[in-house]
Amino acid sequence: MVWVESTSNYPVSVLQAYNPDTMNLREHDTRDDMKVWLSTREVDDLLDAADNQQQRIALELGARCGLRSHEVLDVAPEDVVDTDAGTVLRVWHGKGDKYRETPVPRDLATTIRTVDEYRDAESSVSLLDITTTRTLRRWVERAAHALAEEHGEPGWREVTFHDLRRTWATNLRSADVDALLVCDWGGWNDLDTFLEHYRGTHSPESQKRERDKVEWL
Repeated sequence: MVWVESTSNYPVSVLQAYNPDTMNLREHDTRDDMKVWLSTREVDDLLDAADNQQQRIALELGARCGLRSHEVLDVAPEDVVDTDAGTVLRVWHGKGDKYRETPVPRDLATTIRTVDEYRDAESSVSLLDITTTRTLRRWVERAAHALAEEHGEPGWREVTFHDLRRTWATNLRSADVDALLVCDWGGWNDLDTFLEHYRGTHSPESQKRERDKVEWL
């Protein structure tokens, strides 16, 4: 059982108990809100709560490809390419205007290419018809708050777009993907920067796997 002190839209100083295979939260060091790591099931639930296909794709680009919110706005269908390393998404203008490539799941790549076939715009035109990260934040908030109401789980109200990237990175490390490769895919400048934000965190699935080793937990 992980105990977390509430700091948001529910009573302050009331300890909420969260089962590790549902919501996994931790307090920010310098802010009053929470960091959230979603389980695989919770990611699926959030994607299913999106209002339409465009919103789902946007959330998937964060949760499945690790994109920052401003990077999502720039994604065009032509950025999905097949390479010797597998299908990747080209991120032309990452943080610091740096280029990188990150893996894209097969189903998401297929969805993006299918959308491109049926829309009128060129493949070089941005996939989403929005221009601000504020809209992305609203989409995440709307989907997460709907899940909070549906499941009676206040932890959903803490979820932000950056938590999708956080979840993506932590899940890669929990799957034993090399940390330097995660840095490369995620666009972190160096390993120290990556570890500063993600060291000591574990995906809900890895926590459950370790708990199952102990009969009385």
